[in-house]
Amino acid sequence: MATIEKVPMLAEGHQFLVKQLKQLKEIDRPENVEAIEEARAHGDLSENAEYHAAKERQGHIEAHIVDYEDKLARAFVIDPTTLSGDKVLFGATVLLLDEDEKPITYQVVGEVEADARNGRISFNSPLGRALIGRSIGEEVEVVTPSGDRSYQIKSVEFK
Repeated sequence: MATIEKVPMLAEGHQFLVKQLKQLKEIDRPENVEAIEEARAHGDLSENAEYHAAKERQGHIEAHIVDYEDKLARAFVIDPTTLSGDKVLFGATVLLLDEDEKPITYQVVGEVEADARNGRISFNSPLGRALIGRSIGEEVEVVTPSGDRSYQIKSVEFK
């Protein structure tokens, strides 16, 4: 029997998916249906670029709808404020020191919320995987596209 893999995310990631799904179903899909109908009215569909573009867009919209519905059905929403301890867990905000003693702060989040430029890394990223389960004071080695990196965990917060 197959098990359903949960998709961990923060409440804001869940809200984002709900908002995106609503946008697709209530705005994008109906607008695209209109575009298909309008392109169909132009006649010969075999050489109608507008029609083919609208049909391709319809495929993308439907694929996103299926993806978002699947993620929402398997969502496991985690509230980091209910967690505590000195181990890095999903939702933790971690202060790291890099090899040059430069401080870097990341929050370990789901793939939906991940945005490394804004200090949010996916638990599935190389750094996220290296950090999960580690404690304050530990060193982590990470293989990145730009080379091997080493970090020391200075603090773990759940906010």
